[in-house]
Amino acid sequence: MNTLPLSGLKVLDLSRLLPGPYATLVLADLGATVDKLEDPQGGDYIRQMAPLRDEESALFYGLNRNKRSLTLDLKSPEGREAFKRLVRGYDVLLESFRPGVMDKLGLGFSVLQQENPRLVYCAISGYGQTGPDRLKAGHDLNYAARAGVLGYGGEADGAPAFPGVQLGDIGGGSLFALVGLLAALHERERTGQGRFVDVSMTDGALAFLHMHLAARLYMGEQGQPLRRGRETLNGGYACYGLYRTRDGRYLAVGALEPKFLAGVCQVLGRPELLADAYDTGEAGARVKAEFTRLFAEHPLAYWKERFAGTDVCVEPVLEGDEVLEDPQLRARNLFVESEDTQRGRRVTHLLTPLRMGETPLRPPPSLGQHTHKILSEAGFSSEEIERLVK
Repeated sequence: MNTLPLSGLKVLDLSRLLPGPYATLVLADLGATVDKLEDPQGGDYIRQMAPLRDEESALFYGLNRNKRSLTLDLKSPEGREAFKRLVRGYDVLLESFRPGVMDKLGLGFSVLQQENPRLVYCAISGYGQTGPDRLKAGHDLNYAARAGVLGYGGEADGAPAFPGVQLGDIGGGSLFALVGLLAALHERERTGQGRFVDVSMTDGALAFLHMHLAARLYMGEQGQPLRRGRETLNGGYACYGLYRTRDGRYLAVGALEPKFLAGVCQVLGRPELLADAYDTGEAGARVKAEFTRLFAEHPLAYWKERFAGTDVCVEPVLEGDEVLEDPQLRARNLFVESEDTQRGRRVTHLLTPLRMGETPLRPPPSLGQHTHKILSEAGFSSEEIERLVK
């Protein structure tokens, strides 16, 4: 652990479900001590979510390795006072309640800053701490919809594309929380003071449109609104899109540059298609239709063989467990086995992308497993701990 870059950093994690726990998983994998503070009545909601293995949530297992768990009842006066005392020993606090919840408990940033002026406090919420919808309920799909991300994907004149993954939660929430936390910690080295970090998952989802929407704003009246399925990178060009093969599989063609697209046309046996491939009118549409017809003539295996070694930005769309056998991903050691002695079985972990040393693989904690240890480390006496956990 001492070889990892965040060794010595102490994080108190009050978050639940996906955005906060994934952010703290990255911190824990990089060596931070992450203590997960949970409600004594059930803890993090994801502990009960399917799929279950031996009555334990696989989702919880995947998000909470290398963490410790303590329970405190923050609705009780004793629990709140213990929390204020506990927070003095942490560098970072992360929570994902609706705006105002911690203030109603008397545990908002202004209060905790008095207990620990160096505390970096990060709040992840759906729409942020300000604005008319700050208290509105939502989930990942809602945030991507409000940010315009859903409306940008899909076939022209068709329905928006369902992303299938949590863009707002991970991309908009977890990753921007990590950036904000690390920036605030760097600032603290200079000033000695902590900071409040406001992370809106909707704001973060909007970042996925940054290049396109920023260009639209710059063009002003000379430009036009973004259109689903008609722009360069969302299906408007033959050179950048998904093509169905004869066996119902798909190829991802990302041959934006002419040198790559020329190679694709060569493999297809139609080098003349390059001339009109970048046309935005009927000629370009005909090229796209011809690509669609040609790719549909043969199964995926045929095209994988034809494109092998060509280096023209064409890849198969992997499905199901195929990703687990991908040679590039396996070479990057993203799937690592370890012995979980607590549960008596071997487990394969999906590692987080950033590794700067040997990633620890301690299994996730049971609810409240480390309550006594953590409170004892914070200076609570045995009698005080017993009163808090009764």
